[in-house]
Amino acid sequence: MALMTGEQYVESMRKLNMQVYMFGKKIECPVDDPILRPSLNSVKMTYDLAQLPEYQDLMTAVSPYTGKRVNRFTHIHQSTQDLMNKVKMQRLLGQKTAACFQRCVGMDAFNAVFSTTYDIDKKYGTTYHENFKKFLLNVQELDYTVDGAMTDPKGDRGLAPHAQADPDLFLHVVERRPDGIVVRGAKAHQTGFINSHEVIVMPTMAMGEDDKDYAVAFSCPTDAEGIFMIVGRQSCDTRKLEGAEMDTGNPTFGGMEALVIFDDVFIPNDRIYLNGEFEFAGVLVERFAGYHRQSYGGCKVGVGDVLIGAAAVAADYNGCPKVSHIKDKIIEMQHLNETLFACGIACSALGTKTESGNYLIDLLLANVCKQNVTRFPYEIVRLAEDIAGGLMVTAPSEKDLRDPKIGPYVDKYLRGVASVSTENRLKILRLIENLSLGTAAVGYRTESMHGAGSPQAQRIMISRQGNLRMKKALAKEIAHIKE
Repeated sequence: MALMTGEQYVESMRKLNMQVYMFGKKIECPVDDPILRPSLNSVKMTYDLAQLPEYQDLMTAVSPYTGKRVNRFTHIHQSTQDLMNKVKMQRLLGQKTAACFQRCVGMDAFNAVFSTTYDIDKKYGTTYHENFKKFLLNVQELDYTVDGAMTDPKGDRGLAPHAQADPDLFLHVVERRPDGIVVRGAKAHQTGFINSHEVIVMPTMAMGEDDKDYAVAFSCPTDAEGIFMIVGRQSCDTRKLEGAEMDTGNPTFGGMEALVIFDDVFIPNDRIYLNGEFEFAGVLVERFAGYHRQSYGGCKVGVGDVLIGAAAVAADYNGCPKVSHIKDKIIEMQHLNETLFACGIACSALGTKTESGNYLIDLLLANVCKQNVTRFPYEIVRLAEDIAGGLMVTAPSEKDLRDPKIGPYVDKYLRGVASVSTENRLKILRLIENLSLGTAAVGYRTESMHGAGSPQAQRIMISRQGNLRMKKALAKEIAHIKE
């Protein structure tokens, strides 16, 4: 079929029978739920933009396997230009949604699994790579959204998966059958699962031989029997139920997180991409993490563009856009944001071709990119809050503004520049609140810290990839040191 439109995507999600729970009850129609729908709208944008000629080069690519044009989120990177276009696409979508558009994890899983299955097959003579290519071609043909699931609950962080008091704290194989495997466990912090047709599940860490039952990767439909989701709380999430769009800050788009339970889910053999080859668990994790840390140099930058713009509008509405320290703070926000983008582009430009044929980013620079993402968005948010002023968190509700009695007082006393309506001033402040503290903060500020691995995870990889021995040799040569 051709590329799906946004509306076709929405209707395709209605056909799924996902088991979703939120606030202690089952959600019968996630597509139309007022809390969940903004997150669906964010994914819908990935389909809408792919239909527009002006974004074709960024949003789509020609599949090397079918010769057909596919959504870039289902593409296997064929060049460094593909890697750079990925980052540019993510920035564009961040600008258009100011939220998490949720398909990056699946795209990064595609490319990590692609090369890793090739390497496993080369060593063991398995058929994982062909299994995965079959799945990939089906996804490209149907234009599906695919989530990626890596993070396990982990339990006691000081213990290996097999040593946990509860063996289910890491997803693992509980039964092997002639026609497939049965898995049990959970995946945490799943941003796009509820808005995806399929999921690629991967191990969460490097593993030893005792953990071989936990070294498993596969794909399955998100509504497969035995899978159910428990939606996580977000700050200000119930504002979406109040019928006051202004108070949500970003009334159209958003994100969500869920704890996804795999309660004895059957996976057929042709959907398995890793099954006990424990030494490749770490390889898969490292490659996926590299791709996903590259992603943050695009998506967070796009959302940052919106936040910087909102702070500048707030300065206009407050009547101080030309004040020197305000101008300097906006410059600093731009400097930090463009530095993140530069890292995303750099690790892409220095990517290399794998033996399997796809392209891998420069792992050192990808980890540098994500290390900066754990810091710079926090400073961008701090400066935005500084510029916005305290009214960002003390403003009355939209209902107060609309009230016949007290509304005129809200309008009178919360106006900034006389030529700007109080309503517009409050709208921009609510957007800054949403990006800094509300539901979007999950996909911007907080996720900048923990998404794609915590800061220490990147520091470990920087240490491994940094080639300190070579740098020591350079210094000794310049200093004429002979040992």
